[in-house]
Amino acid sequence: MKPAPKPTTGENIARIGLGAMMSWAGTSHLTFARKDFQAQVPDWFPMDKDFVVLSSGVVELAFGTALLALPKYRKAIGTGLAALYVAIFPGNVSQYAERHDAFGLDTDRKRLIRLFGQPALVAAALKAAGLPNR
Repeated sequence: MKPAPKPTTGENIARIGLGAMMSWAGTSHLTFARKDFQAQVPDWFPMDKDFVVLSSGVVELAFGTALLALPKYRKAIGTGLAALYVAIFPGNVSQYAERHDAFGLDTDRKRLIRLFGQPALVAAALKAAGLPNR
């Protein structure tokens, strides 16, 4: 089995940047931004919004910490993070469709523009993972 190639500077920047961002996001889910994150849980989702926010905060904190502390496992962690971004996208669509204000997204236009940031996050997570393979 061939060893994984050494990460490029861009891959390391993506890994460290996303690691810091996810650590901050996870912490904010658990503390000061808890209410705002509840606006992204769809009204139709069959679980308590606060539980969803708290549990997703723990998951995001774990991803952030893992990206920073376990660079050897960046492929698996980055791929998992990309999957998480895809999984939470319906919450972002819901925030737009249900017109929930949060994080300064207080108009339909702002909420719609934010939706286009999600593919960028998926791409950054895959970059941090070193994918596609060189």
